[in-house]
Amino acid sequence: MNLDKIIQPFTKEFPGDLSYNTYQRQTPGVLFSLVNPVTFENPELIIFNEKLSEEIGLGKTESDHDIAFLHSNYIPPQIKTYATAYAGHQFGNWAGQLGDGRAIYAGEIINEKGQKTEIQWKGAGATPYSRNADGRAVLRSTVREYLMSEAMHFLNVPTSRGLSMSFTGENVVRDIMYSGNPKPEMGAVMIRTAESFLRFGHFELVSARKEYDLLKKLADFTIKYYFPEITSEGKEKYAEFFNEVSKRTAEMIVGWSRVGFTHGVMNTDNMSVLGLTIDYGPFSMIDEYDLNFTPNTTDLPGRRYAFGQQGKIAQWNLWQLANALFPLIEDSQPLQKTLDEFSNYFWLKHDEMLCKKFGFDDLKESDEDFFNDWQRMMQELKVDYTLFFTKLEYLDKCESSKELFGDIFYKDLNENDYKQLDDFIKKYRTRLSANEISREESLDLMQKSNPKFTLRNYLLFECIDELNNGKKDLLNKIVNALQNPYVEKYPEFSVKRPAKYDDTPGCSMLSCSS
Repeated sequence: MNLDKIIQPFTKEFPGDLSYNTYQRQTPGVLFSLVNPVTFENPELIIFNEKLSEEIGLGKTESDHDIAFLHSNYIPPQIKTYATAYAGHQFGNWAGQLGDGRAIYAGEIINEKGQKTEIQWKGAGATPYSRNADGRAVLRSTVREYLMSEAMHFLNVPTSRGLSMSFTGENVVRDIMYSGNPKPEMGAVMIRTAESFLRFGHFELVSARKEYDLLKKLADFTIKYYFPEITSEGKEKYAEFFNEVSKRTAEMIVGWSRVGFTHGVMNTDNMSVLGLTIDYGPFSMIDEYDLNFTPNTTDLPGRRYAFGQQGKIAQWNLWQLANALFPLIEDSQPLQKTLDEFSNYFWLKHDEMLCKKFGFDDLKESDEDFFNDWQRMMQELKVDYTLFFTKLEYLDKCESSKELFGDIFYKDLNENDYKQLDDFIKKYRTRLSANEISREESLDLMQKSNPKFTLRNYLLFECIDELNNGKKDLLNKIVNALQNPYVEKYPEFSVKRPAKYDDTPGCSMLSCSS
């Protein structure tokens, strides 16, 4: 690996705390604090994403220093590792200063194409922003983030990515369900990458502290490096920036909906200004279609971050970002205009996405009623979301709805249920007949929009269990499957969640504990 290519423009451009002090504290006036990652006595590499490493410009592992770097046990001499400060609204409430509690930046790589990639360890020890926590990560959460971020990438949903994952050789104590029963778990550390990990919360922090010169500097930095399409000047530049963030956010949430992803912790500090999926905690792909599904026990009973609420919450989070950016614009009208347009833009993109999933050539006025009927049928019959669209591609080859869809329900259907299904399929056939494209073109749209493989929580649960017992077979199989999610490479993965996992912690719902 060419570790000499790691650079640090962020630390050069912004004020920081240069003390290397991990004592957890408030850090007014700075955006980062220098901090060294911990070292581990007996780390062991679990997986290294060689293809990603070459794409971002690091290359292959060639030395002991390379492997030690992945474990956080070696720091190249030209870099100073750091954590950033940010704030946020958590479950709708202002939480004040937060920051990188388990993430430590190595810096940035620029590849031969001029593309920038930030690199950071997660689980490599405490920072000034750890809020009385230890900065470690357990194997369970590390495997989940590494695999799901890679799965989302190959599903064509904007996301951070996993570069490596290692056992740390130490145990970490966590209370997985917040039930008062903490237990030791295997520790792990990963390196994750993204074009940038800048969040809504970075802007919220400096704006709340009324550090407006720093707010302007942060906004100018972000626009310069990540929004080159913005060419306006003055206050208009920041309004245009907010509008672009809003669009990227809407498109990301539509991507989540397309593949059935539920984030679980859509706090503003977990929202990327680049429209990337970041901070994989208690997430889940939905099994049965349920707009009220939340994968996070901490989100009960309100279900603020439920699958069907993600667009609404994205808009609420954008309100908070608008408030943070207001001092740069000093005019609420352009901000309000973007916020008012968010809902229409989101639902237009959402319905266009559903058209492709169903193989429709274009969005028609009557499709809103069709989609509402579909949602009602899916919820009432407890239909598996991914498998429904997989089966739908074979509609022309099977005359009986009961025969075609019979094994993808999470309830026992009666005759009235099957009649509801038949009635919907009749509506679908009628809508298909209005297409102005061939059936082959329609199927092509469906096959490009509907994954055959999604990384379900029960598969992650089984993979983690195997790794805890020293086995990597399922890990390797999942990595292979997620790289081609629109092809049914492993039919054994294209099944609904086994009933034995219905109430197993970690298979349907999780806590924020990691």
